[in-house]
Amino acid sequence: MPIAFSGWEAVCEKSRQLKPGQAPKSQHGYTMYHGTDQTCANAIISSGFRPSLGGTLGPGVYCSRDINKAMGYGQVVLKLRVRVGKVKKIDVQNQNMRTTWQQHGYHTAWLPAGAFMPGGLEEDCVWDPKRLTVVGIAHCTDSATKSSLEQLIQQQPQQQDAGPKMIKCKACGEETQLKHTTEKCWGCKTEICPFMNKHVCHKRG
Repeated sequence: MPIAFSGWEAVCEKSRQLKPGQAPKSQHGYTMYHGTDQTCANAIISSGFRPSLGGTLGPGVYCSRDINKAMGYGQVVLKLRVRVGKVKKIDVQNQNMRTTWQQHGYHTAWLPAGAFMPGGLEEDCVWDPKRLTVVGIAHCTDSATKSSLEQLIQQQPQQQDAGPKMIKCKACGEETQLKHTTEKCWGCKTEICPFMNKHVCHKRG
């Protein structure tokens, strides 16, 4: 006797809604924050990021999904859209890769909150600055400066999404680097994707 397909429902966290303490998923895009001063903010918006030569996670561009982390680095906090690519979690189990993760094919390193220091906030380091796009001003101590920076962002030419081209799946709505394989529901013939969090077959029989 054939099995009747009836559908499914799953509870999942959408990538853009992950909390700072949750691990970023490879090939996803996230909102992150970068703290700096007004002069550097102007340069970043106009010309892009210049990776640091070193730091806790080695060379790269530092940012965080926790705005409180970014607010400790200047009067201006830039709101970013970041394509993380392949992510390496750095903790005590793999601290030998803390500054060499780039050499192992990773695009981003993620340091969870409290990984090496109690009370420490989460931190991300992105190897390629082209993976980061400034999309807004999350915080600024001076309203006039904030307005000026926001106008500068508006004046920038339309930027390509950082990182590789992403494809939006018509079935599940997720953005992904690789196209999802879809199938037709055995009952109602609706096109479905295994990454959908819910499908209900409406065929009765």
